[in-house]
Amino acid sequence: MTPLPPDDTLTTKGLAPEGGGPILIIACGALAREILALIEMNRWQHMTLTCLPANLHLYPEKITQAVCAAVTKHRDQYDRIFIAYADCGTGGLLEAACAEMGVEMIQGPHCYSFFEGNAAFAAHEDEISAFYLTDFLVKQFDAFVWRPMGLDKHPELREMYFGNYTKLVYQAQTDDAALRAKAEDCAARLSLAYEYRFTGYGDLQTALASA
Repeated sequence: MTPLPPDDTLTTKGLAPEGGGPILIIACGALAREILALIEMNRWQHMTLTCLPANLHLYPEKITQAVCAAVTKHRDQYDRIFIAYADCGTGGLLEAACAEMGVEMIQGPHCYSFFEGNAAFAAHEDEISAFYLTDFLVKQFDAFVWRPMGLDKHPELREMYFGNYTKLVYQAQTDDAALRAKAEDCAARLSLAYEYRFTGYGDLQTALASA
């Protein structure tokens, strides 16, 4: 497997097509490592991956347009395209656009749901006050949470943003002691209780297998 660019690059630039298979996966940059690991583990040589910048999640209103542009750009080069995004805050617009373009996408409201498994995540009715992080978001906590919310310069805003949250749930895709320690630190910085939950790849693996 070709080495991935740094997480900062996946956050701001994404990933050019990686692989030479006839099925193109268009994904969020935050999923690049997990998808390439699944491709290698399962020997899915028929798949090619390209990723849009992960920081599109800071502007969910831009996700649908970016995905549509990527489909248009690559459509003639591949036999089939699969969209590795959930709804991701688009309010159903991404699903409608994918249906119109005739491409499939992962089901679920967001990656926290499909990593745990949509059915299992939906059963957590008591977690309305939980704040979730994945492996990628633990590593990119400052880029996705701390700096965009201005907490690096105005930590007093923490109560305004996170006062209604009670815990931080780290949904781990890999068993990594360093990431667990960093996730605990993220919870401490937000003054939230900490919960570790190993999810692995969840419905992401199932969805890609169907492709």
